[in-house]
Parts: sequence; C-alpha cells; structure tokens
Amino acid sequence: MDFNLKIWRQKNAKEKGHFETYKISGIEEDASFLEMLDILNEQLIREGADPVAVERGCQSSGPVSFDHDCREGICGACSLFIDGRAHGPDDHVTTCQLFMRHFKDGATITVEPFRSPAFPIIKDLVVDRSAFDKILQAGGFISVRTGSAQDANNILIPHDKAEESMDAAACVGCGACVATCKNGSAMLFVSARLSSLALLPQGRPEAARRARNMVAKMEELGFGGCTNTRACEMECPKGISIEHIARLNREFFCAKFSE
Repeated sequence: MDFNLKIWRQKNAKEKGHFETYKISGIEEDASFLEMLDILNEQLIREGADPVAVERGCQSSGPVSFDHDCREGICGACSLFIDGRAHGPDDHVTTCQLFMRHFKDGATITVEPFRSPAFPIIKDLVVDRSAFDKILQAGGFISVRTGSAQDANNILIPHDKAEESMDAAACVGCGACVATCKNGSAMLFVSARLSSLALLPQGRPEAARRARNMVAKMEELGFGGCTNTRACEMECPKGISIEHIARLNREFFCAKFSE
C-alpha cells in the first residue's frame, strides 16, 4: 500500500510549526500505524544520510518525533490526531492498535498532535500531557497503609459497583477526550479517575477532598468546561461513559456543601 502523509512538524514549543508531506510505499495492510511511522523514519534517515538524495531535493527534516511506549493499548502515550479524529478512523482503539487496512491505498493521511492549551507541543507530534499527572497528584489516590494487604473478603463490595469501578479504571489517560472536546475539557478523564475510587469503600474517607482538589487543579491548569456534547465518550478508546461525569458533579456538589 502507498500513502501520502501530511505530518505536522515543529522543532520545539517556541517555534512555529507547519505541515510537511511525505510519500511512503510498500506498507503492509496489517502494519500498525506506529509501525508505518517507524518505516517512514527509517526512510527519512536514509534520505538524510544519502548525499545523492539530498542533491535531488529529498530534504527530510529528520525523523518524525512521536510518543509511544507499550504499543498494546495500555499506556495511552500514542496520542495522535489522524484525519480529524483522535487515534484515527477506527473506534475504541489507541493509535498503536490502528492498522493500515483502515485506509485506502493511495490515500492522503493527515497526522497532527493533540491540540489543547493544557497539552503544549514539545516537538512534532509529541505533546506534554503532564497536566493529567498533576490532576492525579491533587487527589487521584487513596491513603492506605501498604505492606500488609487485607483479605479481600474483609471488605465486601457489591459486584455491580466493583465492575463499574473497574470500567472507570480502564481509562489510560491518553487525552483523546480533551483533544476531541470543543471546549478542551478534561471532565471525562477526571470523572473516570474519581469514579474508580468513589465507588469503593476504600475511597470514601477522602471523597470530598478528592473531588474538590481534582476539580480545582483541572480548572487551574486551563482545561475547559463540559457542555455534554458526548464527543469525549464517542472518541474514548476505552469507551468510558459520561455517566462518570454525572457522578463527579454529584461528588463535587456534596463536597462543597460539606465545607
């Protein structure tokens, strides 16, 4: 398969970025999107090291920087905006789980970094998503003694609550919800992290403080407000429900009234 790749290139956070177009051929339909980018970078390295290619105008601008880690849909690092959608045209997958068979042979594919004031661009397709880490540090945890785990049957949890908590905990923190939301809201991410703890007995003692602190940090970092368009839910690779946003609102209001 052959493709024309229109990729956002930006040297660093301070310099102005632009799109560059690259042609790539011989891609297997079962190759993942990240594997295709690996092949492109190998091609760019060869062109940059080949004096004849340089003389012919094959200025590569160097390999394309993009973020990745596990390549198994777990870490959320592979956050790319592909043809106008977070993680590309397939549903409920991260970029590393997207395969080239979802594109037409000869297609032009536009690849951008996630766009959000809270996610500044570091280089090319790499953005700084440490804002999510700061939100978690503000309250996305429980204070428990470690080293002497209790018997699981000592704290009984209804099956439906445990399942709902696990569904919320499936969030990989990729930022697709923020990149997709017209307001740049982080409500789906924050609500998922809050729900995963609020539904369990271990998370209740700090529930009010958690809701206040996480919402305050989210607003401090410049994320937008939620207007319930459900775009975040539609583009979330793990299918996190906006029902968790309703829980976050309830937890936050209860916390404010308890002050």
